[in-house]
Amino acid sequence: MKIKYPILLVLSLIITSCCSSIATTKKEYKIAPASALQSDWNLNPEEWSLEKDTLRGTGGPMHWGVIESKKKLPENYEIDFKVNMTKESLFEIMLNIDKEQYIRTYLYQIDQNIVIGKGVYHKKSDEYEKRGGPTLFKKPMQLENNKWYSVKIKVLHNQLFFSVNKVTFLECSLEKSNLSQQGKLGFLTNGEAKITDLTIRNIL
Repeated sequence: MKIKYPILLVLSLIITSCCSSIATTKKEYKIAPASALQSDWNLNPEEWSLEKDTLRGTGGPMHWGVIESKKKLPENYEIDFKVNMTKESLFEIMLNIDKEQYIRTYLYQIDQNIVIGKGVYHKKSDEYEKRGGPTLFKKPMQLENNKWYSVKIKVLHNQLFFSVNKVTFLECSLEKSNLSQQGKLGFLTNGEAKITDLTIRNIL
């Protein structure tokens, strides 16, 4: 009888480690130490790195710096973090990345808006038409370099909620807007961005 408990413990650890979702109902995901960063994310270490508790990304107008999770987001999820765009104008949260399609949720300084749109990302090409995509919804917001913003994203029953600083909100239906309903998570910058306090939760 005593042998059953260690066996059950081992099985539960195997199931957790093999889970295809970046967060489970029992465990929320937070950024791992630098030594484990590459086990959870596909990244170029020259573009994205973890410095203490801050994820730092660097890119440029001609080559965007992108990091992508290795596991899919849950069907219903909540993402919280703080971001600082220290250089250039664009920071993007790439949602439900499926092959080359994804949902664009981003902060854009040039237009002074937060935005939801359709995205396409070809990993091996920096051509203009093979990255980014059209705007579907936007809302004005004053955005500056070297300032921290609190971002919250929630997807629940195919409804997307996107807020910045608990003040500026966007909302849309994934199905009605013909947006990707399943996939991975990514972050994108056309300059330099810093992310801290990242938490991903599975909500049911």
